[in-house]
Amino acid sequence: MVNCISKIVLLFILFSTLVLPNFALSEENLEESCLLLADKGCQNIGADECRKQLEKCEEYYNKETAKIEADLSKTEQEKKTLQNKVYSLNQKVKNLNYQISQSNLIIKDLGFQIQDTKSSIETTSSEIENSREMLADILRTIYEEEQRSVIEVLLSGEELSDFFDNLVALDILNSQSRELLQGIKILKGGLEKQEQSLTEEKGDLEQIVRVQSLQKEKNNETKKEQEYYLKITEEEYQKQLQEKEKAQKKAADIRARIFELIGVSEAPTFGEALELAKSVEEITGVRPALLLAVLTQESNIGKNVGQCYLKDPDTGDGVVARSGAELSRVMSPKRDVPPFLKITKELGRDPYETLVSCPMSFGWGGAMGPAQFIPSTWISYKDRLKTIKGKPADPWNIKDAFLAAALYLSDYGAAKQTYDGEWKAAMIYFSGSTNTRFRFYGDSVMEITAQYDKDIAAIEKGN
Repeated sequence: MVNCISKIVLLFILFSTLVLPNFALSEENLEESCLLLADKGCQNIGADECRKQLEKCEEYYNKETAKIEADLSKTEQEKKTLQNKVYSLNQKVKNLNYQISQSNLIIKDLGFQIQDTKSSIETTSSEIENSREMLADILRTIYEEEQRSVIEVLLSGEELSDFFDNLVALDILNSQSRELLQGIKILKGGLEKQEQSLTEEKGDLEQIVRVQSLQKEKNNETKKEQEYYLKITEEEYQKQLQEKEKAQKKAADIRARIFELIGVSEAPTFGEALELAKSVEEITGVRPALLLAVLTQESNIGKNVGQCYLKDPDTGDGVVARSGAELSRVMSPKRDVPPFLKITKELGRDPYETLVSCPMSFGWGGAMGPAQFIPSTWISYKDRLKTIKGKPADPWNIKDAFLAAALYLSDYGAAKQTYDGEWKAAMIYFSGSTNTRFRFYGDSVMEITAQYDKDIAAIEKGN
């Protein structure tokens, strides 16, 4: 009995020594492991195990982000001191780093999904081809047998029973051909679904890359702000706060601020953009602050990808506007080139000298003007815009772009003028869905909206 207990104790000690430290270590080093995974990808492990780790790290980043956001919310309620400001910026940088790493994980996960779908498409295509070849052989045999008459069979020396056996065989072949046809139909249906999945997965990949570009830009801005505040004193900080509060109350200064837009030669002032947004609100019910925030976010994306010209309508290839460097995937030749040519022809524009967005590392470019509509989306609003304006709308015209963007946002709930309705509309504007993988876009839009609300209130108070 004593020996038995001793063995149990020994086993427990061994378990504690070998297993528990590893468990604790994995928990302590989860952040490091996830950073390594986001940076280097999966090394020396299979795809299934890699995807499990990706999911685990995504969950970890979601939790950490939620903690930091709660902490930031609490800090904002506290006294405005330099120490709190620096701490808040540190937390924001940390949070953005988490979000960028999470985007890397999502990109890798989508890469696995795309590869799996491509493999499935190849397998299904091969099965369809094999079935077609079998069907062709059967139909050829049936055709040859049907060309023979009873007299030919008898003259050939075959028994009459053989002839009837052939008829039975033909009936079986006909049955097999019907089964093969049905099988091909099912396979083709499956193939269409797989191809649709592939398109959606590539679209998700394109969007998450766009989100990450915004995250990196925001991170760089926050780091610069952080570096600045680390160099000043508390007295200087308090003085700046007072000056900032005074400046924010100056309606004239806010009005005169340049409102950056992508795809236009001359950007309007904030005051001019606000008046446009107000006129559009009367038609669509979309708040000016939200509309301006969405257009600001689209301008940020547009600046990141640059501007291009379409050159080859068959392939969608083009050139970078500034350098003339050749670039593929400037515009989707099937989805967007036909409506783009139609839009530019109607407006009297040269399609090969009209600026559109360049592509990112995945997907297609081709977005037009300040609202960054792709041609296939713009064409679906063409008639509504013409009815409102009384003439064809121009995606590169600021007024028309404001109206088109507001109509789109209104269609997806922004006219409710609630936080949830506006956030949802902004998300759909960006990706066509409310997929939380892209929530950074919606959250950023609402953050910009809140700032514009303050600016608009200051302008109206100043009037």
